[in-house]
Amino acid sequence: MSATAVSNAPNVFNPDAPAVQKNLKALRSGWKMRLWQFTKLPSMWFWGGRIKHIDFERCEVRMPYGWASKNPFKSIYFAAQCGAAELSTGTLAILALAGRNNVSMLVSDIRTEFTKKAVADVVFTCEDGGAIIAAVDKAFAEAEPQTVTALSTGRMSDGTVVSRTWLTWTFKVRTS
Repeated sequence: MSATAVSNAPNVFNPDAPAVQKNLKALRSGWKMRLWQFTKLPSMWFWGGRIKHIDFERCEVRMPYGWASKNPFKSIYFAAQCGAAELSTGTLAILALAGRNNVSMLVSDIRTEFTKKAVADVVFTCEDGGAIIAAVDKAFAEAEPQTVTALSTGRMSDGTVVSRTWLTWTFKVRTS
C-alpha cells in the first residue's frame, strides 16, 4: 500500500487532516488551553501548568514553582508534578485521536520516580508521540485495546532531572 493510500485511509493518523490541525492549533493557543483546563482540568489550571511546546512527536509542559504548586517542604507538590507529566503525555494522545470517533483513552498505570527536590519551575517533556500514534492506529486496525507506556521527564532550567513518570495509556475502539 502506498504512503498516500495509508494517510487517506479512515482511522489512520493523518497529520494534515483538518481535525488534527484544528486540535494542534487549539493546543498551542494559550487562552483556549486555559479555558479547557478551567473546565476539564481545574487542578492544572489552579497550579498554573502550561503547554510550552507541542508537535506530533513531543510535548513540553511547564509547571511553575509558586504558592499554588508548592508543598510545605518548599518543593513542587508531587501531585502537581504527576499532573504535568500526565498532561505532557495526554495531549499527545488527544492529538493522536483527533478526528477519530468512538475511542476511549484511559491511564491504566502510572509510576513515578522522584530524584531531586523541585525547587524551581519544571518542564515535563514527553517524546513518545510516535509510539502513541502507532498504538491508536493499531487499536483501529486490530479492533483490540492497545496500550503504550509514555515517559515524561521533569527538568529544572539548569537541566537537573527532578522526576520521571511512566504513564501507561490504554486505547479502545468502542463497538457500539
